[in-house]
Amino acid sequence: MDNLSYLSNAHSSYIDSLYQQYQEDPESIDFGWRKFFEGFDFGRGSEANVAGGETPEHFLKEIKVLNMIHGYRDRGHLFTKTNPVRERRKYFPGKELETFGLSETDLNTVFNAGVEVGLGPATLKDIVTLLEETYCQSIGAEFTYIRNPEKVKWFQERLERERNRPNFSIETKKRILKKLNEAVVFENFLGTKFLGQKRFSLEGAEGVIPALDSVIEKGADLGIEEFVIGMAHRGRLNVLANIMHKTYKDIFAEFEGKGYDESKPFDGDVKYHLGFSTDVTTDSGKKVHLSLCPNPSHLEAVDPVVEGICRSKIDFKYAGDNTKLAPILIHGDASIAGQGVVYEVLQMAKLDGYKTGGTIHVVINNQVGFTTNYKDARSSTYCTDIAKVTLSPVFHVNGDDVEAIVHAVNMAVEYRQRYHNDVFIDVLCYRRYGHNESDEPKFTQPLLYKIIEQHPNPREIYNKKLMEQGSVDANLAVEMEKSFRALLQERLNESKESNTYEPNPMFSGAWSGLRMATPEDFDTPAQTAVSEERLLEVAKTLTTLPSEKKFFKKIEKLFDDRKKMVENRKFDWAMGELMAYGTLLSEGFRVRVSGQDVERGTFSHRHAVVKVEDSEEEFIPLAQIQSGSAPAKFDIYNSHLSEYGVFGFEYGYALANPHSLTIWEAQFGDFFNGAQIIVDQFLVSAETKWQRSNGVVMLLPHGYEGQGPEHSSARIERFMELCANFNIQVVNITTPANYFHALRRQLKRDFRKPLVVFTPKSLLRHPLVQSDIQEFTQGHFREVLDDTFVKAKDVKRVLFCSGKVYYDLLEKQQADQRKDVAIVRVEQLFPTPHAQLKQIKEKYNKATEFFWVQEEPENMGAWPYICRKFRKSDLNLDVISRKEASSTATGYAKQHISQQLYIVGKAFEDRAGKEVEKAVVTTTKKVVNVD
Repeated sequence: MDNLSYLSNAHSSYIDSLYQQYQEDPESIDFGWRKFFEGFDFGRGSEANVAGGETPEHFLKEIKVLNMIHGYRDRGHLFTKTNPVRERRKYFPGKELETFGLSETDLNTVFNAGVEVGLGPATLKDIVTLLEETYCQSIGAEFTYIRNPEKVKWFQERLERERNRPNFSIETKKRILKKLNEAVVFENFLGTKFLGQKRFSLEGAEGVIPALDSVIEKGADLGIEEFVIGMAHRGRLNVLANIMHKTYKDIFAEFEGKGYDESKPFDGDVKYHLGFSTDVTTDSGKKVHLSLCPNPSHLEAVDPVVEGICRSKIDFKYAGDNTKLAPILIHGDASIAGQGVVYEVLQMAKLDGYKTGGTIHVVINNQVGFTTNYKDARSSTYCTDIAKVTLSPVFHVNGDDVEAIVHAVNMAVEYRQRYHNDVFIDVLCYRRYGHNESDEPKFTQPLLYKIIEQHPNPREIYNKKLMEQGSVDANLAVEMEKSFRALLQERLNESKESNTYEPNPMFSGAWSGLRMATPEDFDTPAQTAVSEERLLEVAKTLTTLPSEKKFFKKIEKLFDDRKKMVENRKFDWAMGELMAYGTLLSEGFRVRVSGQDVERGTFSHRHAVVKVEDSEEEFIPLAQIQSGSAPAKFDIYNSHLSEYGVFGFEYGYALANPHSLTIWEAQFGDFFNGAQIIVDQFLVSAETKWQRSNGVVMLLPHGYEGQGPEHSSARIERFMELCANFNIQVVNITTPANYFHALRRQLKRDFRKPLVVFTPKSLLRHPLVQSDIQEFTQGHFREVLDDTFVKAKDVKRVLFCSGKVYYDLLEKQQADQRKDVAIVRVEQLFPTPHAQLKQIKEKYNKATEFFWVQEEPENMGAWPYICRKFRKSDLNLDVISRKEASSTATGYAKQHISQQLYIVGKAFEDRAGKEVEKAVVTTTKKVVNVD
């Protein structure tokens, strides 16, 4: 009651002070009070009130009526008729007149408070009728928590002016009936022709189809030229057929299993996960492009991918104009309430690096998740309560009232285009069958499904309504069904007679000119070298601060040190990375980097963005680079604290445009596992499942420096177990120049593959981690780096390694001048350079021992993969590593040091090696005992 009582508890002195304030400046008081005082004759008692006399009873009643109006706006959604198959839960206090201090004796009294709802002076009965019709019928509106008075006013006027009900033309009603007919008959046809096959029917929620149709029609009229849709499996086939216009013949062919071609390197996916894109023409003649993203069974995983695709297209295709493109996300009630990625994505909505101008969220609220009742699926009142995080309005709509759904989505599109905010439409409906068509729902919801069995479908309900209105002929729906069913049968016959079926072309649109990679492509170096002139020109820009601005002394020193690198013609890791970006920018490519703390870099190495001292002003050297006469298109954003959402976004960004270097960096490599679903379901498998390539880059800081189990390993083993069919590239690089070439290689080939880079931490400032300028101006990425310190004929032992451990081994080799031990760096773990490794083996033909050396425990790192791939080869590798472990690393610094000593000592043991091993093991035990 507290949220309703601020008006009824107001005392006369407060009301009088508001009135005086209104007389002095009408704009200084709340909109509702201002409307109340406008045209209100304060009456003969007003002077007494100002003087401190009693407030007239009628005036207090006016306040109570105002209170009632605000109550309906704020809580009317709790008392709507929005549930087609269940009784709504009861909420107290309710909306009875007594709740607001009024009674039935007041119903015929005229109140000036009617001006607040656009009636002017009106009886209480008329005011209540308007409020009931507006806020308590088939649409419940939640918007009063929005903190922008203009938006709240827009909703109040928009809803109350039309009493929140549509006034569609006969032609519009016929179109709604047509789309509803298509939705119902399509599902019924599939159910009878493909008995027992999973299709995740939309039945019970067919009103979503005319709603989506209206979103496109209305959106096009308001200037939207493209929609990108993300949804899970429920209803996807219906959306593909009746919204995306994927041919019925092709859908039936997929049911017949005709999409498989054993001559092509694709495993495919189930039909209710597939994506599609098309162009449609609206009734008003507008052309609109539609994309439906492929999606795995992981509910809501597609959400960030859709947002990334949209932002990418807004940036590239629409020059930043987010009114031209809109994302549509279709959720389930259980998943929107239960999946954390929804929250991660919502928090992007107003962030500069990720906003897309507002998302239209449609919730297919069938009131059960698999077998879980809604009361067990969430603690919140509504499944959409997460919308309040971003102050997004919500419409709760009865799924049986198709006109109400269409009316709500039309308002949603208007709001999105006007205010560029997210908006939610919660369609309360039901699921006609179980989770899938072979499931028995009565096992878990027996009472609900007794009701559903007897409940007419939305088309029957709407057709009956139209006939009662006299809007359509009684036979129209029958004729629609008959002709549409005949069409479906015709397309089914065609699909059975045809033996060919081709999915969406793989390389079209933004991907035109690119192709699938072949195994041979990975043996052919990309041309990534840069002329010395261009390199020095970029380096000069990167090391120059504007003289008229004052920066922190540490920043000035950092840039001076970088200038010295240019003078000395040797570059560290940070400069190698920045010059990769800079040279690509100078060639006209776009570069985008995002992730936690990427502007400075977690380890304070990058400083791509620097702040002016005593100011929030930023300076970005990479943005000063010119590509011809145009400024560079360089974007770098510190993300919010999200991995799942942000990496999914960047994957989507790269999916929409292959000509941008799109990078996501984890704060520490370990944290990528927060985005493991995107890695498993999109990054490594999208090409074989959905025939969609991607060139996104992951930067994962990795290396054992005694920082404990959460800041050592980026889980190389997890990526290696996902490697097959040349699906991704995995590198663990040791030189700035090789890193430079690896990044540039992403855009210098006519195919795209994701790149996973295990980046260094301690090596960022290691004196040996530098590259000469000629390594940038000559050559290319090198998958294997051989040992230049030794002579092959003297080598007895060969150590293969990758990443940081190389420098630990190198230190020992150089200190002891061990020319009998060669250290070979495998810079690219996948695709594994088999031919080069074979050449290494042949070169060191006097060697008798070959080891894989790694910092990670034996059951982690690259070894499990290396062991599996080379167990039958003549390489005959053994391993030197930490022992098998359940945790990635120790949290004790001393134990870490002793373990590193053991690995290095074991790698270089000679004839007296057993003594070395014994000494190290003894030290390890002592350290462990002390700890």
